[in-house]
Amino acid sequence: MKKIVLNPLWHRNRFQIAIGFDFDESIKSHLKKLKGISWSQTHRVFYLELTSENKQRLFQHFNDKGWYVDYSALKDIKDPVAQKEGFVKPEISKETRQILWEFVSYLRGKRFSESTVRTYYNFVFLFLEFQKKDPSELTNRDVELFIEKVIVKRRYAVSTHRQCISGLKHFARLYTQSNIDPKVISSPKKSSYTPTVLSKEEIIDLLRATRNLKHRAVLALIYSSGLRIGELLNLKIADLDVDRRQVHVHQGKGRKDRNVVMAESIIPLLFNYLNTYKPAIYFVEGLEGVAYSSSSVRAFLKVSCQRAKILKKVSPHCLRHSFATHMLENGTDIRYIQEILGHSRPETTMIYTHVAQKDLLKIRSPLDVTLGELAKNDKEGENMRLSRNNLG
Repeated sequence: MKKIVLNPLWHRNRFQIAIGFDFDESIKSHLKKLKGISWSQTHRVFYLELTSENKQRLFQHFNDKGWYVDYSALKDIKDPVAQKEGFVKPEISKETRQILWEFVSYLRGKRFSESTVRTYYNFVFLFLEFQKKDPSELTNRDVELFIEKVIVKRRYAVSTHRQCISGLKHFARLYTQSNIDPKVISSPKKSSYTPTVLSKEEIIDLLRATRNLKHRAVLALIYSSGLRIGELLNLKIADLDVDRRQVHVHQGKGRKDRNVVMAESIIPLLFNYLNTYKPAIYFVEGLEGVAYSSSSVRAFLKVSCQRAKILKKVSPHCLRHSFATHMLENGTDIRYIQEILGHSRPETTMIYTHVAQKDLLKIRSPLDVTLGELAKNDKEGENMRLSRNNLG
């Protein structure tokens, strides 16, 4: 069954409903039939103004098709009485509004990105709205209740939970009149995971299975240069330095510029793509010259994986993981890999040492050792074949 997820969004100084779904042309076409639907290039999502009427319209619009609509994130959010200009929403007291304005100013003074400012602000706003107390009366227990009743109940990811805690800590440091001690507020332990990595053979199979020239150029550049999906989408033609075999990444994660390697083998493909599609500004462009969307990349990547018979769950970021792992397996010093990937901390890059096969292949499983020893006493080795049943 097709699934649509509705989430709150603060965009263009107004409350909006973000409409999320895995790329599906039938959902996209049906959605565009609904009056008032807009596309946010900033958030790369379709949205509609947040009102009770629009929530009902969206639910009915998709429900008529028999599609599942998850609107749990909107249940506890009241309709704005009036949409006003600026960051601060209208259902709060004048005093609290002033506090939130000061919080936004404080975050900007710390030179956080606007995305981080928006994220922290939204969590603090939700916290104040949930507690409905004078901010000076807030305590650490109020923070705990907010986490229990809102963050956990809505099943936010651990990473989102950690963002929420960071925002509340900054608020407590700024607003010292409250009784919240930021040193006592604890974050959940960061999730530890092993990244999904494609083998070198799977990468080649994937690129060969990608029939569209533009799509192949996109996937090849992400893998061969270890780019994040956002970096690829914001990449301009002027950022490609063919003579020096480099790609210049402007203001990547952490607002850092860096140069990454350009594979020599990809250059004919790039020239073929650029001469065929003739993009004007961005390396890859959507309709009317705007930047491409990440959902489009995920959609054609999924198709290519199916054609290549790759059963792993693959995302564009998996190609970046594969790039780093293969570099490590080829003997590249991990310090250089850290610099190419744009990691601030070496610990982030070290996760690839857990998936690299270079040293792992030297280790023999105890099963292989045991069977090998037993086979020495069995000339034909017939009894040592696990693929056969024991007929004795």
